[in-house]
Amino acid sequence: MTGARQLLAVLAACTVSVFAIALAQEAPAPADAEAAQVQDAQVQEQVAETETATGPEAEDAPAAKADNDYVDLRRARPITGNVAAGQAKAEVCAACHGPQGISIAPAFPNLAGQHADFLYWQLVEFKRSPDSPMSPLVADLSDEDMRDLAVYYAGLAPTPAPADPDAEAEPADPALLQRGEQLYLTGDPAKGIPPCQGCHGVDARGHADARRADSSGHTPYAAWPALRGQQAMYLQTKLGEYRDGAMDDSTTDFIMTGIGHRLDDDSIQALAAWLSSLPPAH
Repeated sequence: MTGARQLLAVLAACTVSVFAIALAQEAPAPADAEAAQVQDAQVQEQVAETETATGPEAEDAPAAKADNDYVDLRRARPITGNVAAGQAKAEVCAACHGPQGISIAPAFPNLAGQHADFLYWQLVEFKRSPDSPMSPLVADLSDEDMRDLAVYYAGLAPTPAPADPDAEAEPADPALLQRGEQLYLTGDPAKGIPPCQGCHGVDARGHADARRADSSGHTPYAAWPALRGQQAMYLQTKLGEYRDGAMDDSTTDFIMTGIGHRLDDDSIQALAAWLSSLPPAH
């Protein structure tokens, strides 16, 4: 990561953390979705004031990633695609993500019902970055292919992941679930961890204004995923990647990396356990 990108990540992380602490000191956690939206707008306003975009606008992606290049998802536009075409192209994806978008293994994410914009920009990131196991699988996908796949999976009804018949089901630790819920809803000001609901929604279904365009036609919240009912192992892996600084292709990555640095193993496990215990979103 270049010096400019490091500065961006530090500024974003510091702003989110400081503002989260101030919120925790001045007001209780939002009690309803409307209050959560107000809090989220305040957080995003503070973050936006500290960011200086140096990478390509989202509508210019995908492109091969340069050394100091990133995608500015604040300038993303709504994703459209052909559902029928996406279904026809999804045969290979089913090997890992299931025929109906529900993962066949806990290390792979569920795709059914996920926001199309998030799915599309994840594919863009895999295509631009050569280090992911997904990168060779998307290398030959066109932009149209990625949009079609995204809208197809977004339209599928999410269901709970099938239980492994060979695994012994262990009851969830109530204390662990409580800790995960607390982190998601109120964060941990002492550690500089902001509440996850500020970006992912009070119900973990994604931002309430995900599809609402601003005056320029951009949808800055659309690429933030729904998290409820997701695979716990997948969530732990992704949060670990943010903590380790392995994700650096977009403005969203920079913000999440700043937060990830403040998450220890116990916090990551608690968040993943609680989110995966919730019924799937739709």
